[in-house]
Amino acid sequence: MLQQEDIGVKEKAITISILSQRIDMLIGLTGRNASGKSTIVNWFSEKGLETSSCSDSIRAWLAEQNIEPTRDALIEGGRELRRKGGAGVLAEMLLEILDGKDAVVDSIRTPGEVRALREREDFILIEVRANTETRWGRLQSRARFGDPLNKETFIEQEKAEEVAEDDAGQALNATAELADLVILNDGTEEELIEDLEELFLKLG
Repeated sequence: MLQQEDIGVKEKAITISILSQRIDMLIGLTGRNASGKSTIVNWFSEKGLETSSCSDSIRAWLAEQNIEPTRDALIEGGRELRRKGGAGVLAEMLLEILDGKDAVVDSIRTPGEVRALREREDFILIEVRANTETRWGRLQSRARFGDPLNKETFIEQEKAEEVAEDDAGQALNATAELADLVILNDGTEEELIEDLEELFLKLG
């Protein structure tokens, strides 16, 4: 049975869905670019969870096509795979690979992927939020290959990912609405880790 509980951590409101008598754990992450998802993935990995991403399937497909995995290429590759296999195809492929193992899944970007992952009763979707200025600053600091080089492009890309034109497109707004839990990550990495430690106790 799912119970809703509000937790205040360092003046941050975190809404948690707790599944009683939890045995397995499948954590899914959704959120905007540079919101902190990779940091959370690494943290759960250190706790013993396998790491995976809905983008892994896209990268493998791009490699077969000899296409560089830029952000634009990943977006269009994801659209192509969803057109061929349906809105939840990337998540369905991951479920087969995971085969019931504890894991954290990054880059969940469509409601179809959420619906597919909910085939596992232990699935929890976390939305990671941070304001635009914070995320733009993080993006500049990390200088990751394929990231936009100016703020205008950064904002344009986000708007294009908010609402899908069809089932093949990214729909971050609709995906976020399905989240069981929201983490506000406008602070430091140390503050985020403290929040995750408390969250893990609740989930565990």
